[in-house]
Amino acid sequence: MKLLNALLLSSTLAVMAGPAWAQANAIPSQPHLLVKGTASRTVMPDRFTVKVELESIDMQTDVARRRVQANAERVLQLFAQHGAIEGSVRADNLSIAPSTRYRDDDEVFNGTAVSRDLKAEFADAQSLQAMLAELKATREVQVRTSAATYSGEGRLRAELKAEAAAQTRESAKGLAGAYGAKITGLYSISDVAPNFAYGVQAGTWGAASSSGDGYGYSGDNSLDRVQVTGSRGRSAAAPGELLAAAPITYTENVYAIFLIQDGP
Repeated sequence: MKLLNALLLSSTLAVMAGPAWAQANAIPSQPHLLVKGTASRTVMPDRFTVKVELESIDMQTDVARRRVQANAERVLQLFAQHGAIEGSVRADNLSIAPSTRYRDDDEVFNGTAVSRDLKAEFADAQSLQAMLAELKATREVQVRTSAATYSGEGRLRAELKAEAAAQTRESAKGLAGAYGAKITGLYSISDVAPNFAYGVQAGTWGAASSSGDGYGYSGDNSLDRVQVTGSRGRSAAAPGELLAAAPITYTENVYAIFLIQDGP
């Protein structure tokens, strides 16, 4: 009975700031357990993205347009030669706009700027590197790479949420049993950390762990949905070029409130 009184007291006497009232209203008045489940998995990326920005400036619009078109054809050819993933290649429409520069605080017409962006994804870093090795970067051809990603991220997130939810059930069952209480039902479940004072210091519930935790508070009110880690090598000779694939770790957190009562 002492456990139930303590739980009830902690939930009814918590002091809450204005922004937290919406969540505070969702806390049950009857005895309950608030638990957190965490699930993580590390995978290797399988999507390597490159973006090529083309721009040419000339007094004659058609001259600039032809140079951009020639560069675009060359880049698209390299995409195909090195196995860009089908359906990932994107070529934006041409953009044409006047170009100016300043000379002695005066704006001077510089010509017509014609630009176009190209984008593609590769299934491995080696294919991307081979393509970059043949692509000569110039003032009119600028190359950028993005952080590598995992194509099955959506499915993996769903699996991790299910694992984290199952962990909350096991954790709540263990905690209730340890104090001679029993779970009577699930009150709420969310992947957003609660934002109310629960008798602990802010931030003590922010770190992921391998097992479910009891009462806690996320001081920064972050969503804690997915944490992505992994360092990626860069080449000083070729800025932005991806040298090696680093693993990516995804972490999902689930927060659940279970109603409890005395009894076996």
